[in-house]
Amino acid sequence: MTKTLREIAVMCGGNLVHQQDSDIVIHGVIRDSRHMSEGCLFIPLVGENYDGHVFVAEGLRTGAGGALWQRDRGTPPQGAVIEVDDTLVALQMLSEAYLREVGSKVIGITGSNGKTTTKDMVAALLETTYKVHKTVGNYNNHIGLPLTILAMDRDVDIIVLEMGMSERHEIEVLAAIASPDVAVITNIGEAHLLQLGSREEIARAKVEISSGLKSGGLLIYNGDEPLISEVLAESTTIKPIDMKTYTFGMNPDNDEYPTGMLNHNKGVIFTTNIYKEQGIDLPLLGRHNVVNCLAALAVARHFSVSEENIHKGLSQLRLSAMRIEQIVLPTGLTVLNDAYNASPSSMKAAIDVLQSMKGYRTKIAVLGDMLELGLQEQEFHAEIGRYLTADKVNLLYTYGPLSRNTAEAAKVHLPESSIHAFEDKQELIRHLKDHLQPRDIILMKASRGMKLEEVVDALKEKY
Repeated sequence: MTKTLREIAVMCGGNLVHQQDSDIVIHGVIRDSRHMSEGCLFIPLVGENYDGHVFVAEGLRTGAGGALWQRDRGTPPQGAVIEVDDTLVALQMLSEAYLREVGSKVIGITGSNGKTTTKDMVAALLETTYKVHKTVGNYNNHIGLPLTILAMDRDVDIIVLEMGMSERHEIEVLAAIASPDVAVITNIGEAHLLQLGSREEIARAKVEISSGLKSGGLLIYNGDEPLISEVLAESTTIKPIDMKTYTFGMNPDNDEYPTGMLNHNKGVIFTTNIYKEQGIDLPLLGRHNVVNCLAALAVARHFSVSEENIHKGLSQLRLSAMRIEQIVLPTGLTVLNDAYNASPSSMKAAIDVLQSMKGYRTKIAVLGDMLELGLQEQEFHAEIGRYLTADKVNLLYTYGPLSRNTAEAAKVHLPESSIHAFEDKQELIRHLKDHLQPRDIILMKASRGMKLEEVVDALKEKY
């Protein structure tokens, strides 16, 4: 974003302290003082344990072109300052105004699982035909989404925004900022049961994305999940009267569904009721990623991406890290790194991927705690243990106190000698290093807080 301070003050509802600063040109927005750049706008945010206002004076001295200042923080420092009532609200207003001005088409993507993978697939398909800007990393919340928008070039055709949440009405805020032309709901899982209490409430939180859809906008959602349709029909659900819908999933009553799938060790080739002749070659593992791909295909067709470019886009697909990332180490050991996050449904999907892998000596699952599952967390972990059978996994390692429930329940189908439970990460790493062999394949899956990627890094050093 390149704007004068006068223009920025209008866009964010603020007042420029010194009118002589009106024509200062701002290049980009920064909220972290450690990443200050020449001529940027510094936005000091206030949190429970931090206050960015303490860095405003230094930022203005060291190159920032201007800064916002929240009125309840006292007298602003000398320099090019815009006073606002709330710096977070001002950031959101600024991004909303910039997005409207640029006029890019907007795609919003949410869901309990698969939203980052789907976002990456949507962007890959659209990039064959348009200039695309997308969410990077975990910039999918009330701070990250506005910053993603403000980092967009003016000539972007389509912006693809991931929308995350942990509470009700958070996605409603994001949808109001972005006002998507197309919204996608990948699925409804169990993540955030701790905060929301039920899958019905999780569905209501995800369906909030429809509240910001433009008139005549398209909602693409997983038709295998009945809760989405049920919530859409509730009188309290906010949506455009003329909203269009499109469903995807495994069941043949969806608008698009797979008609055949062929798994291989690098991905899946599949056909659908729409792509009947030439199969779609998806370079990702797992049936769940076929379902994610159906959503991406629907978006691509909505924007008239040719079938040739759809195949081209998938062939060039690059995913965000730690989403069923297949790593073949020099010794021949294969690691499936899916350590970014976990819920019961995504855990089962990852186990299914491990089951589908052929030609390996031993299939090993390292499963860590799934967090934020609420009062049923022990039962959810035990459910994963019961899901494990000898055809899916040969050796099970669990990590974390909750995952001891997984290890105990796994004894129903697996011999006790094949189950190892750890609560010390270094002990887990040592045991793995002593027992792994070339031609083994090992799955790493846990919630982000368990940091299983540290185990992956340790294996990379040895193997």
